[in-house]
Amino acid sequence: MEKDEFARRLTQLRINKGVSARDMSLSLGQSANYINNIENGVNYPSMTVFFYICEYFGITPSEFFDTENKNPIRTQELLDATKGLSNEQLNLIINLAKGLKQNK
Repeated sequence: MEKDEFARRLTQLRINKGVSARDMSLSLGQSANYINNIENGVNYPSMTVFFYICEYFGITPSEFFDTENKNPIRTQELLDATKGLSNEQLNLIINLAKGLKQNK
């Protein structure tokens, strides 16, 4: 993943979470401009801070790099909500999701 793609992904996840770059930076124990500097391509986070970023979003590093999944936090929430459903109920949800995807 190139630096600009990394920055776009971080921005996308942060916006999905509904937090400012400043608030996220401070929540991670960094300076107020830390996340802005990453999003603007000035810096990369250290590996340690990258893991903190993933923890902050409640996602795995793999989910961070899975750019096809626009909102991994909500995807996990949906997955959790489907646990315990019958096959018939799961089929309904799958068909609904496929229909929504086709109507993009």
